[in-house]
Order: sequence, then C-alpha cells, then structure tokens
Amino acid sequence: MARLFHVSDIHFGAEDPTALDWFRQCARAERPDAILMTGDLTMRARSHEFAAACAWLRSLDLPTTIEVGNHDLPYFNPVARFAAPYRRYRALEGMIERPLAVKGVAVVPLKTTARFHWRLNWSKGHVSDGALRRSLALVEAAPAGDLILVTAHHPLIATATRSSGRTRHGGAALAALAGAGVQAVLTGHVHDPFDIAHEVEGRVVRLIGAGTLSRRVRAEPPSFNDIRIADGAIEVIARKLGEPDVALTAGAAGG
Repeated sequence: MARLFHVSDIHFGAEDPTALDWFRQCARAERPDAILMTGDLTMRARSHEFAAACAWLRSLDLPTTIEVGNHDLPYFNPVARFAAPYRRYRALEGMIERPLAVKGVAVVPLKTTARFHWRLNWSKGHVSDGALRRSLALVEAAPAGDLILVTAHHPLIATATRSSGRTRHGGAALAALAGAGVQAVLTGHVHDPFDIAHEVEGRVVRLIGAGTLSRRVRAEPPSFNDIRIADGAIEVIARKLGEPDVALTAGAAGG
C-alpha cells in the first residue's frame, strides 16, 4: 500500500502553529511514503516566510513535492514578480514540481500559477499550453500499470466549496489528463477538503482537494488528507485538527 499525506495552504505569515505541530507529529509518527504539498507555502511571498516554510518542510524528513501557489509569487513587488518570481524558492529547489514514484504510484506536477493574468484577480488559476505539455509528457513516461496522480494548486474546475480556483483552461486540461490515463487530480487553494468523482469524455477522474493548516480556515477546521492506495483503489481520509477523521467518498465535499 502507498500512503501519501496531501497538505496545502500552510500560509507562513498566517500559519496556525498548533496545526503545523500536529501535522509534523503525525508525519513523524506515521511515516507516509511522501508528502504532496499543493501550494501557498507563504502568505505574502516574503523571504522570512519562505525561510520558515523551508525549515518546517525539511523537519518532516520525507520525500516531498511542492506546487507553487498564487500566494507564493510576489504581489506587492512587480519587478520581482516578473523578473524572478521563484527566486525565494531556491532553498526548496529540489522539491518544486518534483515528479515522484511511490510503490506503483506516479505523482506528476501541473503548474497552475502565472506571473501575469489578463484579468483583475491574479489569485485565480491558469493552465498554459507549455505546462500541460510538460505534465502530459511525464504521464506518458510513467511506468505501465502505475496509478497516476496529478498535483496542482488550483482546482481545474469548480467544486462544491466556498471558494473556487476559476482556472482558465482548466476544463480542457482536465479532459486531456483524463484522456492520458490520469486517475486523480490533487489540489489546494480553496482551504476545504473534498473528493469528487468527475466524468469527462467517458472517463472518471477523482478531484481531491486538501484543506489548510493556516488560520485562514473556511467551512472546515485545519486539516490534511491521508491518501491510501492499494490494488488500484484510492481511499481519502480527511484528518481534522480536534475533530474525528472523515473518510471522504468520491462525491463528498467537506464532511
């Protein structure tokens, strides 16, 4: 069985220290095969926020892949946003958009952030042609028979949560990934957990979202997803701080 901890939106600068300590204790005690971090490590992409996020992630001492979230791009410094938007990620360079292979599971990154949008709200998602091509190439290169998970920051299509990624070209990207054999897309951004079975062009793809470990909660308390994969079946358990765990069935949001 492959076991993955799917965590998102830790937002250093607005982090919840109790939630972060709880997650670290779970990771150290239970030793999942990998950590899938789907973006927004920081609140304002400041250097000290990245330094704190880096120290916390390294303290987990587990294979980790990280997606870049919209909060991780400089917002108030347009020069840095356009010229060197990922400079402060250098300490985590080996983890950024890192493909992983874990016990018959291939984890493929998909970039959904952009340094520029032709729309007012730059927090929303965008899948470029280049980003999709890179992900599809990794899907194609995965070993035959592997179950394939894609990690991204923004949900590719709308889900039954309070917030939305409103990801431009997300629907087309999802159709292409489904056609390539992807079984599930794991995302963050909306700060509430969900697990939805979505049919696209005759294929069913699981859309799985993680909550937040920050103080910026929505409908649910701080949480992360405990994903267990055996014999081709994906089980998602929402682990909630101070509340009982909830097994999310495909089609459930929140819990």
